[in-house]
Amino acid sequence: MKKWIFIVIFAGMIGWTFYSTIDWQEGSEEAYSENDSSGNGPPPVPEEEIGLGEEEYAPDFTLETLDGEEVSLSDFRGEKKVMLNFWATWCPPCRAEMPDMQNVYEERDDIEIVAVNLTETEPGTEQVETFREDFGLTFPILLDRDVAVAEQFDIQPVPTSYMIDTNGQIQHIALGPMNEDTMTQIFDDMD
Repeated sequence: MKKWIFIVIFAGMIGWTFYSTIDWQEGSEEAYSENDSSGNGPPPVPEEEIGLGEEEYAPDFTLETLDGEEVSLSDFRGEKKVMLNFWATWCPPCRAEMPDMQNVYEERDDIEIVAVNLTETEPGTEQVETFREDFGLTFPILLDRDVAVAEQFDIQPVPTSYMIDTNGQIQHIALGPMNEDTMTQIFDDMD
C-alpha cells in the first residue's frame, strides 16, 4: 500500500513539473510575440534560447510595481545590466542584502535592480511599502501577487538573484544573499 501511495505522489510531482514547464513556455512565447508584433522593444529571442541557465536568455515577464506602473524584464534589454532579485519581507537574508543592493543601485548608472516581491506570501502590500520606506529603497519593486513569475524562474530559496547582461542573457545565478562587493564584481565581469 505504501508503495502505491509513493508512486501516486511521485507521478503527481512529475505531472505538475510537466504542467509548469508547458505553462512557462506558453507565457514566454506570448510575451515575445507581443513585442514582435508591436514593433516596439527589443527584437524577439528564439524560443530555444530562452531558459534559466547561464548564457540563456531570461524569460520575459511583466509585473506591476508598488507605484502602479507596469514593468517588463525586456524593458532593460539593450540598455542596462540587471540584477533580478526575488525576495520577501519575512526573509532575514533578504533584509540583510537590501542595503547592499541599494548602495550598488545608487553607485552605478549602468545597472538596474529589479526586486520581485513574492507578494502572495506577504500579509499585504502595506508591509512591502513599509519595508521599502524603512530601508530607503529607490529601485523598482515588482509585485508577484500570485508568485507566477517566481514559479516561472523556479525560485526555491529566497533571496535568489539572476544577474543578466545587456543582451538579456543570464550570466550568474546567486542562491542566497550577496554583499555589495560580490554584486559589483559580478557586474564588472559582464561584457
